[in-house]
Amino acid sequence: MTYLFNDPADFATDAVRGLALSHPDHIAVVHGGVVRPTATPKGQPALVIGGGSGHYPAFAGWVGPGMGHGAPCGNIFASPSASQVYSVARNAENGGGVVLGFGNYAGDVLHFGAAAEKLRAEGIDVRIIKVSDDIVSNTPENHRDRRGIAGDLPVFKIAGAAIEAGAGLDEAQRIALKANDATRSFGVAFDGCTLPGAPEALFHVADGQMGVGLGIHGEPGVRDEPIGSADEIAALLVEGVLAEQPERAADGYQGRAAVIVNGLGTVKYEELFVVYAKVAELLEAAGITPVRPEVGEFITSLDMAGLSLTLVFLDEELEQHWLAPVDTPAFHRGAMPAVERPRRETFWEAGADETPESTEESREVATAIAGVLDLFEAVCVREEAELGRIDAIAGDGDHGQGMAYGTKGAAAAAKSALADGAGARTLLVRAGEAWSESAGGTSGALWGGALIAAASTFADDAGSSPRTIVEAVDAGIDAVLRLGGATEGDKTMVDAAIPFRAALADAFTGDNASAAILSAAGVARSAADATADITASLGRARVLGDKSLGTPDPGAISFSILMTELGRHLA
Repeated sequence: MTYLFNDPADFATDAVRGLALSHPDHIAVVHGGVVRPTATPKGQPALVIGGGSGHYPAFAGWVGPGMGHGAPCGNIFASPSASQVYSVARNAENGGGVVLGFGNYAGDVLHFGAAAEKLRAEGIDVRIIKVSDDIVSNTPENHRDRRGIAGDLPVFKIAGAAIEAGAGLDEAQRIALKANDATRSFGVAFDGCTLPGAPEALFHVADGQMGVGLGIHGEPGVRDEPIGSADEIAALLVEGVLAEQPERAADGYQGRAAVIVNGLGTVKYEELFVVYAKVAELLEAAGITPVRPEVGEFITSLDMAGLSLTLVFLDEELEQHWLAPVDTPAFHRGAMPAVERPRRETFWEAGADETPESTEESREVATAIAGVLDLFEAVCVREEAELGRIDAIAGDGDHGQGMAYGTKGAAAAAKSALADGAGARTLLVRAGEAWSESAGGTSGALWGGALIAAASTFADDAGSSPRTIVEAVDAGIDAVLRLGGATEGDKTMVDAAIPFRAALADAFTGDNASAAILSAAGVARSAADATADITASLGRARVLGDKSLGTPDPGAISFSILMTELGRHLA
């Protein structure tokens, strides 16, 4: 369990603040994460690496010379919001463009992608690197569509070293992609991890069993097997990774590999050394020379009991950057060149948005919308444990927490907007941005985007009608479809949202918004319950195959619950 925390909702922020205070020469806190306290050299690409909290030393522990220039830090196991990524990137960038690096998860793809679009609109060149090293999460021919686990370390280390050596943006992107394509990881888990304040782990592995093919967000393995000895587990991991070893002399590979044995939080160093002894023996037998092996905790999952093996099949170029010096709070190697690195005096900060003028009619609508968001917050707090339980069966268990955090942030932003005299449109935009930032993850991006899209149907200088409400709901669903890219049958929120929208269109007569929404919500709930019979094909549950059978999709369930409560509230 997690023993030390204050308010669980503030755990990630508190941890980042403490990390920065304990490493003032390496990192400084900015909105959304951390950056180097020294200025990025003019024209040097800024490597911005990030993801959810709960994985220390990834990602904030890797900021420093020879590696990252900044790290946006999301909530526990949830991607940072687009505004957090944008803020960190603006603080790190200094005329050389930005490389955004993250593990290949839906929420990170959405939020980092949205931040990249905003940066590009301002004339900043941005490249995206999605780490995808986990061999169990897709087929070899679809390597770049796999999820990222401990391979984040070598990919970001190699990219950071290339930048430190003078690589420009194009070259940094090329080398990072090359490192990702050469990296393979495979892991096992013996028990799940516990979110701060939670009474129970996200999952458990039966006594005498191990979950094979774990994730780093509390996901269980893709299958269970009897637990073996350290040597047997080492053999399982080595065999799995070497199944994708490239041919010798192919693209310069000569049988040399970076090797990482990574503990996930509970399996300690001596145990990892026992495993590595066998790994080294097996690699030698296979004719592979380990190059500067690393054994320890590099990408954790809070207190998960498990470990993983990562190999990077090196050529001369990748080996040079793997061996290069690096100096970060949690990862050191060699001595950095004596280069002057002046400390910064100021950091970029977002300015306060001015509140557009509004009419009394629009402010009345805004007050009603704020009431709906208060209701959503109360409902998500009520349903948090159950949504987390459902999500933990074939996901990462954070959906309930994410919905609670997101609605709390949205409701607070709505109250603040009312105090500023905001109209309906401005209030919804600010609430959507806050939902996205407070929740992070896929659900944060989708619900935040939905509220912002819904805002387009309202105005700051006019009232609303029952048709406006229905059009707002319709616009929000359009945004979910556009941003998430899911279709019916993928086992996502969309499986409830599409039937809901169709039923709403049939039931709405022009003045019966509450009755039509409530009727459509019943259809949505039936559709959400029916997702129990679907095998997931998108999101983290996709990796776990049939494990999601028999359990409905938590996103579809939460959507149907909120639409039911909305219909009742309007009535």
